[in-house]
Amino acid sequence: MAVSGGDNDDASKLDLFHLIKRFGAFVTFKIGHLFSLDIRTIGAVAGLAVAIVFTWRLLRSPNPTQGRQRKRQGGASSNPGASTNSNASVVPSDASLPSDELRAQNVVDEFFQPVKPTLGQIVRQKLSEGRKVTCRLLGVILEESSPEELQTKATVRSSVLEVLLEITKFCDLYLMDRVLDDESEKRVLVALEEAGVFTSGGLVKDKVLFSSTENGRSSFVRQLEPDWHIDTNPEIVTQLARFIKYELHIAPYKTERTAANVFSAPSLELFFGTA
Repeated sequence: MAVSGGDNDDASKLDLFHLIKRFGAFVTFKIGHLFSLDIRTIGAVAGLAVAIVFTWRLLRSPNPTQGRQRKRQGGASSNPGASTNSNASVVPSDASLPSDELRAQNVVDEFFQPVKPTLGQIVRQKLSEGRKVTCRLLGVILEESSPEELQTKATVRSSVLEVLLEITKFCDLYLMDRVLDDESEKRVLVALEEAGVFTSGGLVKDKVLFSSTENGRSSFVRQLEPDWHIDTNPEIVTQLARFIKYELHIAPYKTERTAANVFSAPSLELFFGTA
């Protein structure tokens, strides 16, 4: 017995009704889960709206399988002797529901995938939105770790360059260290310039400070009153802990936390998770 066109339309409408009902329940669950996570911006809501519209258009698109089935049914109705076989080949429309629901769920899930923060966002978060930063050169920005080495060469660590440039975008950054002669100062400035540190506009040569003693660097920091100071010398870190809001101690090994406002990391880039 051939299936009439009216019966097919009613069945399709019923299938669509059930599909929309199931999708509505799925979206309701997603919304409830989303609001339980404390929405901080309306971006997620806008994304959900786009997902619903996109998915609705996706569900309204004709199903190629159903179209082929209707063509086979139409052909079979012209041949009464083959009506039994044609009816047996018709796949119930309910069988396509799981696939449609899965597509709808995948579309919505894509809008709720966690977005990976940019390096700039990570830097601002790690620095607690601090606006002024002082940082030692040796062992942090430069490969060299002693003033004596600067008398022969100065090399900017390539792995720290990206983080350094990101800090200069929104922080008032000062670089400083102890040197033994004027030639060492020139060598450091040339190395920084060749690495492109001064081209970003956030750091100028006047903000690279030199002293002849370790205490001179400590005095620079106290005068500038930064939100963060970054250093490798544990004594200076300890001395400045009660004057500076936050400090980062760069040490190759894990150190005991000397104060609540002192953090530690093997390198500047590791502290921001970029190494």
